[in-house]
Amino acid sequence: MSKKVAIVILNWNGLKMLQTYLSNVVAMSADSADIWVADNFSTDGSMEWVVNNHPEVRTIQLDKNYGFAEGYNRALRDIDTQYMVLLNSDVEVTEGWLTPLVRLMDENKDVAACQPKLLAMHDTNSFEYAGASGGFIDRYGYPFCRGRLMETIEKDHGQYDDATEVHWATGACLMVRKDVYWKVGGLDGRFFAHNEEIDLCWRMRLMGYRIMVEPSSKVYHVGGGTLPKGNPMKTYLNFRNNLTMLYKNLPEKELGRVMRVRWWLDYIAATKMLLIEHNAGDFKAVFRARRDFNNWKHDFDSDRLQNIGDKKDAALLKPYSLLWQYYAKGIRRYSDLP
Repeated sequence: MSKKVAIVILNWNGLKMLQTYLSNVVAMSADSADIWVADNFSTDGSMEWVVNNHPEVRTIQLDKNYGFAEGYNRALRDIDTQYMVLLNSDVEVTEGWLTPLVRLMDENKDVAACQPKLLAMHDTNSFEYAGASGGFIDRYGYPFCRGRLMETIEKDHGQYDDATEVHWATGACLMVRKDVYWKVGGLDGRFFAHNEEIDLCWRMRLMGYRIMVEPSSKVYHVGGGTLPKGNPMKTYLNFRNNLTMLYKNLPEKELGRVMRVRWWLDYIAATKMLLIEHNAGDFKAVFRARRDFNNWKHDFDSDRLQNIGDKKDAALLKPYSLLWQYYAKGIRRYSDLP
């Protein structure tokens, strides 16, 4: 009999991660959730390993690598539960981690998605970059978290242990209502990977739902995934998708100004990558990302009309520039932001 919650791990050549963390997920979660591994056409024998070593885990085999966003869309269509947890394969969960998340969703019908507190596997007393204790974006689209500003990651001293509303919840461990997920169209498969969960949460907010973090639930994340930091493809996807997300969701009165500022900020960032970091690959990736964004942005015109329409701007965008707060004012902790 199916349970109320389905945990879905999307895999692509992640044999080592599955061997390291899947047993933990099963041990801590199987009593209260169905566990699935959906495979993006791996070639490393990872799915054979799952079938042979974890017969209690259900599997979905996709016919090619659809990326994070569309891979999840295709996998989730076959799953019928009230709540779905999108869980990275490099996450270690803790005893009872699902209970606070389910309670939050049960008691707040207007909450469409939530996340636990995300701590770093390599330093369990520190937040993890990809989600920390809930995410926001500044007025120009730069994501940050309670516990992580730019590259500065805070130690966890319980300073962000309150359950609170946020702009976005991390895709590393994201609980969503199945009906709302499909009501807003799921993850945008065109993104392939990166920024897709922020875009999803933004669209949910524009539909009148809330996104929350519940830090009484705690997990540990390795981070980096298949595209580690410094990979030009990761830089490309982050810049292209972030600009696309802004184009899809910003109200008309904000879009032109934000895009003009981002033109300067993106090329300043590219120059820094080349002249200071001596990273020609990332430098070229920014130019390619901006070119491809300009070439495809009008493919999202219908999305934009649907997303902003007559809906209120419930995005919780911060009214300041994170870059100014971080580099000019020297702020390194979320709690010190305006």
